[in-house]
Amino acid sequence: MADAVGKAFLVLAVLLSSFLLPSSCGRIERSSATSFSKGVRAKLKEKVSHLHFYFHDVVSGRNVTAVAVARPPNPQPPTSFGVVMVMDDLLTEGPEPTSRPVGRAQGLYAAAGLQEMGFLQAMNLVFAGGKYDGSVLTVLGRNAPFHAEREMPVVGGSGLFRFARGYAVARTHWLDMSTGNAIVEYDVYVMHY
Repeated sequence: MADAVGKAFLVLAVLLSSFLLPSSCGRIERSSATSFSKGVRAKLKEKVSHLHFYFHDVVSGRNVTAVAVARPPNPQPPTSFGVVMVMDDLLTEGPEPTSRPVGRAQGLYAAAGLQEMGFLQAMNLVFAGGKYDGSVLTVLGRNAPFHAEREMPVVGGSGLFRFARGYAVARTHWLDMSTGNAIVEYDVYVMHY
């Protein structure tokens, strides 16, 4: 008896789904898709934002914020080719480490140049406080730290930076050659909705 009830229930479920599913699943009415797209487009307005801050990379001493996670068996001076660093660096409003924090740079940089020091840098700029609290910009590009000015692309974002694209310009504000610690000034220009 239980087997017969189970079969009857299965047949009923298949019959009901064959009537209900085609009308509600798998098909999108052209008019509703178009009106949705127009509604979204009408509400989103693209804007350009300029952000200015300082990045504090502390690789030695107290309160280290960047650590080596991979080293080649035979390091290649002077470029450190093959070294991979992971960072969680402080971002501040001014160049002093005690300046007002605006967020963190979280990600990695890898020494990818044999002839010249050049990093493959992949980082999320995670903003805390103020207008952009909780929003993130993602930067991915080449950072040649001994060049006076470096440009890296902004490839995306989240929060207030959804659909972000743009570029970041980095300039070394201070570098201690004996420790490797640095303060880098950033100007980021980003288009977003």
